[in-house]
Amino acid sequence: MNTMKNLVQLIGNLGNDPEVKETAQGRKMARLSVATNESYTNKSGDRITDTQWHTVVAWGNQAEQAAQMLRKGAKVALQGKLVHRSYEGKDGQKRYITEVVMSEFQVVPKSEPDTVSAD
Repeated sequence: MNTMKNLVQLIGNLGNDPEVKETAQGRKMARLSVATNESYTNKSGDRITDTQWHTVVAWGNQAEQAAQMLRKGAKVALQGKLVHRSYEGKDGQKRYITEVVMSEFQVVPKSEPDTVSAD
């Protein structure tokens, strides 16, 4: 492998409508909460579903498109990169966050399966 790449691909459901803001410089930003589900059978034979929540951020045109096309409960396939950053909270404490910066997305028809089996 010649090239190492920071690439994240998710297929999941939106936990809420996109939260759209505008920076002081006038750039649009949308924040999404995406749930992914993975199902497996444990040693007892019980079917378990593990849900992971992912914070996803879109900028510029992607943010505007996400705000227009996506709603709570929508199934979405997206691609982006994983970013770690820190910021100062309102209480003055340094906070750390990991989020996916989205580069592309598409709405997935609900008829496709919601889970990936890890059997």
